[in-house]
Amino acid sequence: METFVRKIKMIFEDESLRRRVLFLLGALAVFRLLANIPIPAAAGQNLTALLANNQALGFLNLITGGGLSAISIVMLGVGPYITGSIIIQLLQMMSPRIKAMTNDEGEIGRRKITQYSRLLTVPLALVQGFGLIIYLEKQGVLLTLTPMQMLLNVIIVTGGSMLLMWIGELITEFGIGNGISLIIFSGIVSRIPATLGQLAYTFDVSQIPVYIGALVATLVIIAAVVYMTEAERPVPITYAKQVHGNRVTGGESTYLPLRVNQAGVIPIIFAISLLMFPTVITNAWAAVAHGNVQAVLLFIQKIISNGWVNGVLYFILVFIFTYFYTAVTFDPEAISNNLQKNGAFIPGIRPGTHTAEYLSKILTRVTLSGAVFLGMIAVLPLIMQALTNIPSLTIGGTALLIVVSVVIELIDKINAQVTMREY
Repeated sequence: METFVRKIKMIFEDESLRRRVLFLLGALAVFRLLANIPIPAAAGQNLTALLANNQALGFLNLITGGGLSAISIVMLGVGPYITGSIIIQLLQMMSPRIKAMTNDEGEIGRRKITQYSRLLTVPLALVQGFGLIIYLEKQGVLLTLTPMQMLLNVIIVTGGSMLLMWIGELITEFGIGNGISLIIFSGIVSRIPATLGQLAYTFDVSQIPVYIGALVATLVIIAAVVYMTEAERPVPITYAKQVHGNRVTGGESTYLPLRVNQAGVIPIIFAISLLMFPTVITNAWAAVAHGNVQAVLLFIQKIISNGWVNGVLYFILVFIFTYFYTAVTFDPEAISNNLQKNGAFIPGIRPGTHTAEYLSKILTRVTLSGAVFLGMIAVLPLIMQALTNIPSLTIGGTALLIVVSVVIELIDKINAQVTMREY
């Protein structure tokens, strides 16, 4: 407790840390303000009934902090940027040229990759914004729009999504933690008072056992997420002895920590974004298409909206993205080269290629546990919904995963900043 109080005191005493924390809070306050500014076509409409019956829109409303239910200028959230990042990272793994840009050009190459993600966000936001507005118009939520009004509103929601992307990058650079994750986190947390109020309004004494079970499950999930997020697989490292004149250096033994869940909360955010994109587009085009095209789109929409199909897809996407993001962020070859340059080696393993293969083998096994765990936790609320018939548990479970993971990541970032200043 004393250590916690000391670190909090240091945050407010250190000018640089205090400035970062205040910038973070200010940026999140701006996001909450934007989430309550409606687009011109909204005309004071409410999406409560529509969101209750459409899980994809419910997820989108969740990560925009109610931006969709308010039909605000940030109703798309950071979904287009995340989808663009996924596409660029896939190209990075498939294209040697793009991969070399990151590995060989260093910081300049990473800036180019980030710029490509930003540029790709624009067309994705235009397509998703157009599809969502068309869908809401056909549902009678928005006013009937002329072509010019449609263009204006699409440009506004696209600009809102780009603005959120910019705010997220500013938080990453001048605040603390990952800006995109924190924007999604703040959107979820902002819905807590409304959710508690709704639960209190619909409270049913006969459902007390269900509420208790949900509370116990929530605590168990929180404990499990914290445990798996902090779990590590230590790989022993030994530094070779070196003689410099009369001095002998090296010979120390340490370890390389491989996290069970290297990817953190990113696979869940990626999976939700990828699940939402085709659903929203299919719903929109099914409303305006005719004949065989409409029949095909309605069939796809029916399959995607099925709870069990959605759950299986959710599990598979979380599983795949856990491996995918781990492969992007952790390069065994680069780690092996760094160890070799610093005169370090893994006992019993030859330096160079053999070390890279050994690290890759361990990482694959460790990530399997993390991927299965994240996938199971992600679909557990769907199972609970099927057993209890309470739809909010589905969104609540996903929100819980994101909130706990982002809080742990934020605490680690703050600790790193405090520790750096102590040294």
